Amino acid sequence: MATPLESLIASGTKLWLDSVDPEFVKVSRGYGATGATSNPVIISDLIKTGRFDGELTRLMEQGLDDEAVAWQLTDHLVRQAQEVFADVYESTAGDDGYVSFELDPLLEDADCPLSTAERTDRYIELGKEWSAGHKNRMIKVPATAAGLAALEELAVAGITLNVTLLFTQRQYHVARDAIWRGAQRRKSLETFKSVYSIFVSRIDVYTQQHVPELSAAAQGLVGIVNTQQLWQENEQFWKDKNLPLKQEFIFASMGTKDPNEPDDKYVRALAGADIQTNPPATNDAIQQSTGGPFTRTVDQLPPTEIVTEINQQVDFAKLEEVLMDEGLRKFADPHKNLLALIADKRTALTAAG
Repeated sequence: MATPLESLIASGTKLWLDSVDPEFVKVSRGYGATGATSNPVIISDLIKTGRFDGELTRLMEQGLDDEAVAWQLTDHLVRQAQEVFADVYESTAGDDGYVSFELDPLLEDADCPLSTAERTDRYIELGKEWSAGHKNRMIKVPATAAGLAALEELAVAGITLNVTLLFTQRQYHVARDAIWRGAQRRKSLETFKSVYSIFVSRIDVYTQQHVPELSAAAQGLVGIVNTQQLWQENEQFWKDKNLPLKQEFIFASMGTKDPNEPDDKYVRALAGADIQTNPPATNDAIQQSTGGPFTRTVDQLPPTEIVTEINQQVDFAKLEEVLMDEGLRKFADPHKNLLALIADKRTALTAAG
């Protein structure tokens, strides 16, 4: 009998791991995961284990500062994960088997002195730098003004893109259209691949706080409905483009925030297509779930009256403003914390040496 995760994959979902922990990556590959992603929180958590003190010491002995150590360790861990998923990349001819690499979050820090145009130029520069020589590395760019403005030129350069911090139709349209413009300027579309990371559960946290007038039937379903509608729109847009590779959504922020809700709420509602990126704890919870096998539900919206209520009652422009402000703090602050952690490690490792 198939395990819950095996049935999720059998439903049509590509399962990616929200971690580049070498141990979790190997385990997840064993049960069918086909990709992974990285961010500063993940790197920080790995450093805290002490398992990478040797690698940190090696980098520090090269005279690298804390910022350089952070990026070199990230690159090292992402490379290792890429090797694990390389067979998937080859067997799918580039349609799967990727590991996402996040560009400098401090470009979106409130204290960043660069103008929007300068930040855009930096995204383009970094995207080219960190993608060079990699087949199955995705470059993760946030759906901010500067990030969105960088997408066309990054796409022209042949870079495989993962647009993150997506919440609304507006962001998705701007990102998709910019990437498609860039792709059409390439000599060939044979290797063109893009994904769009839509954050799901954070939307329901927002509506509970800011849209209390939603009915009990609709409250808690806004993240799912928003994602399902954008997913359907994405399917329709690419349908007639005759591309060899799929342009997909990544369903992110899939852990339930309400302890009264089942752990697999979002995983089950969006099963059956595209990519779900789950942290190890979420996958463990899914494996213990008792809700029965997963089946394709991503294209099964709630009753029409609930969808209509959500579309009429939720101000998605305001939602985007609030969640992006919150999201950018969650984007930049973890990188600052990572740098502080490396500085502390430097002191401790130097004293121990």
